[in-house]
Amino acid sequence: MAMAPTTVTKLDELMTAIRGYDDPRRAAGEWRQVYRLLQKTELPSARVTHVVGMRDVAGLTELIDQLRAPAAAAAPPDAPSAETCRRALRAFRKRLALTRLDDESRISSHSPLSKGTESRLTAIIPPSEWPESVWEELVRQGRLRYIGHGFYELPKP
Repeated sequence: MAMAPTTVTKLDELMTAIRGYDDPRRAAGEWRQVYRLLQKTELPSARVTHVVGMRDVAGLTELIDQLRAPAAAAAPPDAPSAETCRRALRAFRKRLALTRLDDESRISSHSPLSKGTESRLTAIIPPSEWPESVWEELVRQGRLRYIGHGFYELPKP
């Protein structure tokens, strides 16, 4: 996750500008630039979206520190095991398949004899049996994609 020094320098400048405001939430333009810069990094998109969406200055500081020292932040100490991630991903796929099947089996309002249409659902809220850290780890591994508001989808092949 080695970042160009110019990106980190620009993020530092934006952080200074954000801290210059009485209320950091009012620095909309700066937060927009921070979001664009962070989207180009390998940081988990769910974490980036959360920090920028909540205008979390402390969280932004942590993200910038992760970019400075990528080796220390490579694997979180409380990361779920590979077996847990594998089982959670299997449950996610099953839940997605069932949700699609349910969507396809709905009877059309036009005719009770209709057989339904192919579902266009691509994202779901993952099963609640596993903690959020499992889903974040799967996003970090590239096996799931976070699209916002608690919804995840399988990455496009």
